[in-house]
Amino acid sequence: MSVRRLAPDEVQPASFAFTPENLAWAQKTIGKYPAERKASAVIPLLWRAQEQHAYWLPKAAMEYVADMLDMPYIRVFEVATFYTMFQLQPVGKKAHIQVCGTTPCMLRGAGELIKVCKSRIHHEPFHLSDDGDFSWEEVECAGACVNAPMIQVFSDVYEDLTPESLEKVLDAFARGEKPKPGPQNSRHGAEPEGGAVTLRDLPFNAATPGGESSGGGVAVASKPAPAAASAADELAAREESEIKAKLATLSPDATPEQKADAVGTRPAGLAAARSSAADKLQKIKGIGPVNEGKLHALGIFHFDQIAGWTRAEIRWVGTYLAFPGRIDREEWTVQAKALAAGAPSAKE
Repeated sequence: MSVRRLAPDEVQPASFAFTPENLAWAQKTIGKYPAERKASAVIPLLWRAQEQHAYWLPKAAMEYVADMLDMPYIRVFEVATFYTMFQLQPVGKKAHIQVCGTTPCMLRGAGELIKVCKSRIHHEPFHLSDDGDFSWEEVECAGACVNAPMIQVFSDVYEDLTPESLEKVLDAFARGEKPKPGPQNSRHGAEPEGGAVTLRDLPFNAATPGGESSGGGVAVASKPAPAAASAADELAAREESEIKAKLATLSPDATPEQKADAVGTRPAGLAAARSSAADKLQKIKGIGPVNEGKLHALGIFHFDQIAGWTRAEIRWVGTYLAFPGRIDREEWTVQAKALAAGAPSAKE
């Protein structure tokens, strides 16, 4: 680890104190520990002080926290200089870019992201840009390897970056905006590029000559050849993309019903199953006990109800169940129509 020193005196503030809100938070945090162990609160208090002071930690803040915790100054200085999460020098007013340079990110293009930072901000890390708005550094693993390469800006991460998308992120910060954190290539979370898949979607070739034995009598599926996406998959991908774009405009506190109402129309339900005998909806591939119960709660008890869903109703139900696109991908309505006509279940 490189030597980490406090900022020079000319940039150090004369004093520091928590705002009333942060002081109340700090006192509550200290109260979580036994009185004789209140020094255990040093890291969260230093972090809150850093957030309050433009995301860097001055000497006065360290001394302030030390006094609150009855700790010698040197003990707090030791903590602050050891953990690289604490910035000891002033950072950019609008953004401090932490570029992950560990192996997965470097293999996926972190070096090109560093070149952008050098050209846009400063040739050397830990230096402010000419306008004081930006700074950057290279850090070790930030824990988002599957979405490499990535950067962290204060408390947010920006993943699946290219030099071009990083430029756009920096442009947004320069305009005083906060770009949306997360993947920057339309990927949802850490799911595979191109959409979520599950093991049960993979073909099993035990009954075919291509199947291979694991040695214990269990057939292992051979690797399938790439196949063109089916019409159902293409429709599902398109629907999922459109729905997710719409949901991104809603409040994070939106309920499942509000999300569903924003993209579709709730299907008409029944007060109870006809003749008090509901169809076994779990015969439809993709419907298990949990989803069957949710469908019953919506008044959906029979195959012919699902078979008759309109496009707007499919979008509503899929969004309500938190998997837009899946109803199309697994062709629930096709299965339901066949089952309503007396065909055997695809699960059988």
